[in-house]
Amino acid sequence: MLKCDQSCGTLLGIFLLAMIVSVPARSQDKYHLGKKATPAEIAGWNIDVRPDGQGLPAGQGSVNQGNDVYDANCAACHGTFGESNEYLALTAVATKLNYATTLFDYINRAMPFPHSKSLTADQVYAVSAYVLNLNNVVPNDFVANKDTLPKVKMPYRDGFKTFPGLMSVHGKPDVHNTACMKHCAKDVKVTADLPKGFVKNLYGDIRDNFRGLASMNETAPPKSELTAAVVGGKELLAKNGCTACHALDQKVVGPAFRAVADKYRGNAGAVKLLSAKIKNGGAGVWGTIPMPPHPDLSQADLEIMTRWVLDQTSKK
Repeated sequence: MLKCDQSCGTLLGIFLLAMIVSVPARSQDKYHLGKKATPAEIAGWNIDVRPDGQGLPAGQGSVNQGNDVYDANCAACHGTFGESNEYLALTAVATKLNYATTLFDYINRAMPFPHSKSLTADQVYAVSAYVLNLNNVVPNDFVANKDTLPKVKMPYRDGFKTFPGLMSVHGKPDVHNTACMKHCAKDVKVTADLPKGFVKNLYGDIRDNFRGLASMNETAPPKSELTAAVVGGKELLAKNGCTACHALDQKVVGPAFRAVADKYRGNAGAVKLLSAKIKNGGAGVWGTIPMPPHPDLSQADLEIMTRWVLDQTSKK
């Protein structure tokens, strides 16, 4: 019997490694691990816009067109003229951004909440132009597109200062404190946490976030099919982002569903009233933080969602 020492084991390892790396890539297809991304799928994810305008899509939008887009999709949270105190005051954008293209990039990928990526390129250009006009950065007749937007110079572009200690691997920190390792607590007590399911409810299935941009391994079904697949109000509320701000028993950003049900118990017109609130958005009943509108919901879906909420009254 052959006895193998350490050197023999090393040689055997080298031999096996050579065998692995020499296997042609095409023979690994039998494992069915992933697939080659199509150009459409790559385009769906590759939506970043750089300061010089690289990545901006075709299309255009004027200040006047942006006014309409803003009123329909943005004003509920940011205020009629961008003056909101609850969300980012858009009248202060000029002092916070050094490139106008960054505004387009953020709106395009993250707005409007909770229906991010639902705006067309023309609409994003238009609302970008409108917000820049609110900040007195561009004139009333400005039309934003991939040629004009990178040329807009933000008023504080040259006023921003970098912090090498944070932004460079070669930078020196501006503080020189040392960690305190004395009298450390032996037991750590968690005093607060996010509501159960908050993150899951906020983001949902990541595939849903990109169905409008690319196939992402499946063809997006029409809205009618999506609605038909939903079995009740609870699922509709989750699919439309409502559970990002509302929970069943406790306040998150907005009131608990049971608190809403208790408030409207016995109100004969509650279904119609709450359906309109969900569709149009607004603020004032439960505080100053506004609820964004959901203009694309059908009346049938609105009533299913509302009846489910009203059925969640607290048990006395």
